[in-house]
Amino acid sequence: MRLSKFFLPVTKDAPADAAIASHKLMLRTGMIRQNGAGIYSWLPMGYIVLKKIEQIVREEMNRAGAIEMLMPTLQQADLWRESGRYDDYGKEMLRIKDRHDRDMLYGPTNEELITDVFRSYVKSYKQLPLNLYHQQWKFRDEVRPRFGVMRGREFLMKDAYSFDLTEEDARVSYRKMFCAYLNAFDRMGLTAIPMRADTGPIGGDMSHEFIILADTGESAVFCDKALLDLPAPGLDLDFDADLNAEVEKRTQYYAATEEMHDEAAFAAIPADQQVSARGIEVGHIFNFGTKYSVPMNAVVQSADGQMVPVQMGSYGIGVSRLVGGIIEACHDENGIVWPESVAPWHVGLINMRVGDAACDAACADAYEALTDAGMDVLYDDTDERAGGKFARMELIGLPWQIVIGPRGIENGVVEVKNRKSGEKAEMPFAEALKKVAPK
Repeated sequence: MRLSKFFLPVTKDAPADAAIASHKLMLRTGMIRQNGAGIYSWLPMGYIVLKKIEQIVREEMNRAGAIEMLMPTLQQADLWRESGRYDDYGKEMLRIKDRHDRDMLYGPTNEELITDVFRSYVKSYKQLPLNLYHQQWKFRDEVRPRFGVMRGREFLMKDAYSFDLTEEDARVSYRKMFCAYLNAFDRMGLTAIPMRADTGPIGGDMSHEFIILADTGESAVFCDKALLDLPAPGLDLDFDADLNAEVEKRTQYYAATEEMHDEAAFAAIPADQQVSARGIEVGHIFNFGTKYSVPMNAVVQSADGQMVPVQMGSYGIGVSRLVGGIIEACHDENGIVWPESVAPWHVGLINMRVGDAACDAACADAYEALTDAGMDVLYDDTDERAGGKFARMELIGLPWQIVIGPRGIENGVVEVKNRKSGEKAEMPFAEALKKVAPK
């Protein structure tokens, strides 16, 4: 992408009400624009990152055996009355009426709707297990939206729903999602710690929040330091195998959110292993049994001919929230430092003298070679001062920068900089092409 043809409204300063790094940087880099309290337009660079995160989530859900679909944003209130949640959910739910005076709502979550889909088509235990998911916009009317996309009213969420015949089968589905989440966050360059959590209004008897540590996290979290060093299960994980060992590897250590914190249990950990920090929730999984299947009559025929309510689970990832969460975990005083997997572009190519025939030709050749090698490139072909170009590249935080100027052309070299380490080196372009290639 040529910068001269791209819409990237970078600004020097963020609004005074932007309190945390991610909110400031998303506004300054032109990733989002606020349309109302907690409601944002996703501008081109922000949308690119959002779609990359969405794709990683999709790939990991598919690998774990979940099946993608799409449900509407608007739901019928009658479904929520069946489950008993319509009056209980509170003012966060946006309730509306259509032109026929029917009660509707803008979905804050989809347990009722997916249960209705399931009961309409699945009648036998032979059709189980089943896990259906979608990535869709949600709305929750937060009393005090703040921190940009970290606590907005409208947000993109991946929610998956499992259906099983028995409690043990349901726990197998839960373990699959547990491991899939670890892999997804690891691919995004994050260390996400699964922590015991309250089930809240969704209900259930088992729940984990996936937390990334950040100084600006909205809640206190407590865990054993050993959890920070455990590798993700890995992309060669066999989801058809028993994953209990993978789950126990992490749940054997103390880890809890503020609501579930046990001071005595935490104090039993050696002092040098205690981690008390702030955290950002980026995912939440629940096993809630028959909470919805019983009142909504989602039943299947078992092998002995009995009609039994299915066991259900719910698994959410805040896709749009993750954009802010990644920035909170990956930034410095100069701007964002994107992990390679979610960066809007892999390489920033800087032409130091636009209009100079040799520079223009060298940059055009470099742009073509990088693109042919399968890399996303942002080519700064604007006629601006060098200082402004460098500052903008630092701000938007692409993993690599390649700088081409007259002196380098004379010497047969380009300058390569790694954004994360700050290391710079001059080398022939052929060597630079290998240097910046995705690992």
